[in-house]
Amino acid sequence: MKYYLIVGEASGDLHASHLMQALKRHDPAADFRFFGGDLMTAVGGTRVRHYRELAYMGFVPVLLHLPTILGNMKMCKQDILQWHPDVVILVDYPGFNLGIAKFVKAHAVCPVYYYISPKIWAWKEYRIKNIKRDVDELFSILPFEVDFYEKKHHFPIHYVGNPTAQEVRQWQAAQGDTSGAGACVALLAGSRKQEIKDNLPAMIAATRHLADRYDLVLAGAPSIEPAYYEQFLQGSGVRLVVNDTYRLLSQATAALVTSGTATLETCMFRVPQVVCYETPLPRLIGFLRRHLIKVRYISLVNLIADREVVTELVAETFSVDNIRRELQAILPGGSRRQQQLADYDEVYRRLGDSHAADRAAELMVGGLRPNEK
Repeated sequence: MKYYLIVGEASGDLHASHLMQALKRHDPAADFRFFGGDLMTAVGGTRVRHYRELAYMGFVPVLLHLPTILGNMKMCKQDILQWHPDVVILVDYPGFNLGIAKFVKAHAVCPVYYYISPKIWAWKEYRIKNIKRDVDELFSILPFEVDFYEKKHHFPIHYVGNPTAQEVRQWQAAQGDTSGAGACVALLAGSRKQEIKDNLPAMIAATRHLADRYDLVLAGAPSIEPAYYEQFLQGSGVRLVVNDTYRLLSQATAALVTSGTATLETCMFRVPQVVCYETPLPRLIGFLRRHLIKVRYISLVNLIADREVVTELVAETFSVDNIRRELQAILPGGSRRQQQLADYDEVYRRLGDSHAADRAAELMVGGLRPNEK
């Protein structure tokens, strides 16, 4: 069968590459065409666009690159019509992907499957109308999404397990015991330039006093060229590691992490962490979080546990002094280190141990077989 996949960032490239491998196991004749990255390319098929041409974040960057975004969307729609796949598989990235879903459904091209469902429980919950109208099957990787979609919105979904948890377990099994290889504080400052610009300077300032005791290491995002980091790292004593985040976390004593998949990866490696996310207009954002935004937390760790396991410094609580104080509390001998490590066990339990990509592929191929051309 012919599978058309669309991702918009590095984490989507990773998860989609594993899904593609699983689809090939269940459908040896699988043929792929995709908007994706290097990991998907390595699996095979035809890459139409690299996700780096899609990944714009924030109002101003999106506005500046609007012609490029609209051009990519137009080209993607035309390409789907010409190739006529058996299914379009969307991976997260809702701003772009929901537009594609609407087009595919309106033109009755093929079923639309959504792998890694949009996080509309956090904001833009009105998008549930689009999902109900345009998406045939939704595959969730977060256990609490089942109640949100099925009980609140009466839209059945598949919880297939969490790919990040599985990916970390597989890496650990392949590497063996890597503990004790060093004492370092890991900095994970996001996967987009704006996130890095907003968060990294404060992270560096908050860890400077630890340089004589710990190796300070920044995990470079695969979508960011190493040269971009130089403006922040010069004279800081922080070392950059590129495309080796798992090895870094396997050796880390503690971590400062910008919200996103990285918070869950850090948890799975049992590294105590402080979540740091600087925002524009922090007082306004703080007010909105308390009164309008529908979720209490921004980190996946806390959302899955449904309580505060890791400290989140967001909006008006984000400051160098607060980061330094909270980091001290999770370093060896700190007042909250052991409790956070113990609380991680609840996150592991809720995630379960199923292989997300394989379970999703099994359901996808099984559902498509009756319609196979």
